[in-house]
Amino acid sequence: MMTTAWMEPAEGEVGWTRPAIDGVWAPAEVEAVVTSLFVSEATNLVRLARFFVDDRDAAEDLVQEAFIRLARSVHRIRDEGRRTAYLRSIVLNLARDHNRRGLVSLRHLMRSDASSIPTVDDEIGGREDQRHVIAALRELPPGQRNPIVLRYYLDLPISEIAATLGVSPNTVKTQLQRGMSNLQRLLGGAQ
Repeated sequence: MMTTAWMEPAEGEVGWTRPAIDGVWAPAEVEAVVTSLFVSEATNLVRLARFFVDDRDAAEDLVQEAFIRLARSVHRIRDEGRRTAYLRSIVLNLARDHNRRGLVSLRHLMRSDASSIPTVDDEIGGREDQRHVIAALRELPPGQRNPIVLRYYLDLPISEIAATLGVSPNTVKTQLQRGMSNLQRLLGGAQ
């Protein structure tokens, strides 16, 4: 016998979860959503965080905190498509706060030999020309830097950038244009 969301499971059936009642989700529902998003988005979110923090461990910590915050508030996000944008927004905010406070991951200070092996992201960041671009990006105001990173590093369309940043698509286009102009100036290019 198949169960529906409002019926008790038949003996031996698995995978049944109670539907959200008054905005409260069953733990299994929250876990399923968070796990699914973790599998699909965690790597990109760590890459995103790495643009804003020097320490890979700190970037991973920020992403972990973003998923914890998502788990606490996932029931309030009615549009499933907005969940990823919400996660990106949390990561950007946490990275900004991290840098504002000058926080450093304790794990970064006590690296083991195994963790000192550079990752692909570390190798990319280690190239001189790319380090120069990343340094210039960090000089941009967040309103210009964030859209550039989301557009050209994560390859997001304007609509997803707008959803992530909570602004209109036209605002994103303006921020991208201004940011690219300032980035070009910082890198010593002709305007």
